[in-house]
Amino acid sequence: MSEYTLEMRGVSKSFPGVKALDNVQLKLKPGKVHALMGENGAGKSTLMKCMFGIYTMDEGEIYIDGEKAEIHNPMDALNKGIAMVHQELQPIPARTIGENIYLGRYPMKKVLGFIKVVDHQKMYEDTAALLERVHMNFDPKQKEGELSVSQMQSVEIAKAISANCRVLILDEPTSSLTQNEVDALFRIVNELKEEGVAIVYISHKMDEILKISDEVTIMRDGKYIGTWDAKGLTNDFIITKMVGRELSNLYPQRNNKPGETVFEVKDFTSINPKSFRDVTFGVKEGEILGVAGLVGAQRTELMEGLFGIRSHTKGQILYKGKEIHVNRPKDAIDQGIAMLTEDRRGSGILGVLSVADNISVASLKKYLKHNLYIDDSKVEQLVKDNVEKMNIKTPSSKTQIQSLSGGNQQKVLVGRWLANDPEVLILDEPTRGIDVGAKYEIYCIIEELAREGRAVIMISSEMDELIGMSDRIMVMCDGRVTGFVEGEDMTQEKIMSLATQFE
Repeated sequence: MSEYTLEMRGVSKSFPGVKALDNVQLKLKPGKVHALMGENGAGKSTLMKCMFGIYTMDEGEIYIDGEKAEIHNPMDALNKGIAMVHQELQPIPARTIGENIYLGRYPMKKVLGFIKVVDHQKMYEDTAALLERVHMNFDPKQKEGELSVSQMQSVEIAKAISANCRVLILDEPTSSLTQNEVDALFRIVNELKEEGVAIVYISHKMDEILKISDEVTIMRDGKYIGTWDAKGLTNDFIITKMVGRELSNLYPQRNNKPGETVFEVKDFTSINPKSFRDVTFGVKEGEILGVAGLVGAQRTELMEGLFGIRSHTKGQILYKGKEIHVNRPKDAIDQGIAMLTEDRRGSGILGVLSVADNISVASLKKYLKHNLYIDDSKVEQLVKDNVEKMNIKTPSSKTQIQSLSGGNQQKVLVGRWLANDPEVLILDEPTRGIDVGAKYEIYCIIEELAREGRAVIMISSEMDELIGMSDRIMVMCDGRVTGFVEGEDMTQEKIMSLATQFE
């Protein structure tokens, strides 16, 4: 009997224009958490998709309990005891939690002695027991679309566990979870370890990796770099191995100089009484205004209101002292406001379209020839300029954006809005789900935008990021602005104090 539950040996995988995996190996032990780390584009998710049967390996072998195995598709992987929770969730919103968990493998029963139908009673009873096992207090018959992103992620974890897996792949499982939910996830992971499940844990969060993992494998540019015991590893060691160089500073040198206030919001109140209310603030030319708050603070809802995605009942928006009216996103775009949304996959990229299409889609009017058709040469030049300026790694401008890493997708979205030459940029969680190297590149872009005199509003759930990048920080709690901090007052303690000032 092999000491490894699963082994991957000599795995290679190529896509048009790029070699995603080059002779990679991975060895998983039962009852251990094996962290898989690397920059965006290092090949982590591709390797896991080969293990789960989504991709077919060009070269390489998989061994389960020491015996060679072939995995043809995800259902085959599930039957062999391999389950995966994907970074990008794809639930069926109109179906119940129970139906989502047992999709494709519903419990069946016979009626009239020979007709097979779904046994809904058993499905919901099993779902209830499963949810209880993983400490999730949900109604199995509740529609999945009624859940928050973090709750959907919890359901996906329950779905993976329902398959009685021996290998569980968690791809960025905490990207949308609160700290309490992260703690709950770690309890589940530890329980699964005790049952002998081998767990692959992919995350960019160093503190999580060092807290939960037993072993760490690092990949870079599709290649295997090495595997180490988690004990004794440091952030600096991991970062150096991931990026192939030392990062002396996590944040770029700040050379932006805030000027006069150019963007003002007064008494802004949502049509939803449980959302943002009586919000007043201003942003200066060349300033990076951070926005802090706990889950439920209504930060995203406020910014979507300013961008015309959500309705408001009262309040004013002023640009350079003149009131502007924003009732839909087009109004905001016409007024020089741009918004990078929190959900890159759901409301950001157009996955099946090319990099060129994604960069140019918000500014196509600029590239019309004779006001009749798109001037492809101008669009191509736009893409070329953005690829060079922001170091976007893509085989070509015609490559589908969904095949790029998360960090490169994010750069494309920034390029989309810069094509409109906006004066006010709203960035909602601009570095969520991207690695430390790509984060630094995004930070440099943000600093450069502020240095050019643009007003930047940045929401982030990472306290260090807010403090490291912001000139001032606006703190929200329960839909209200509870205070501003700057200079020496920008401490985690001060921010948390304001973020918990409930009425």
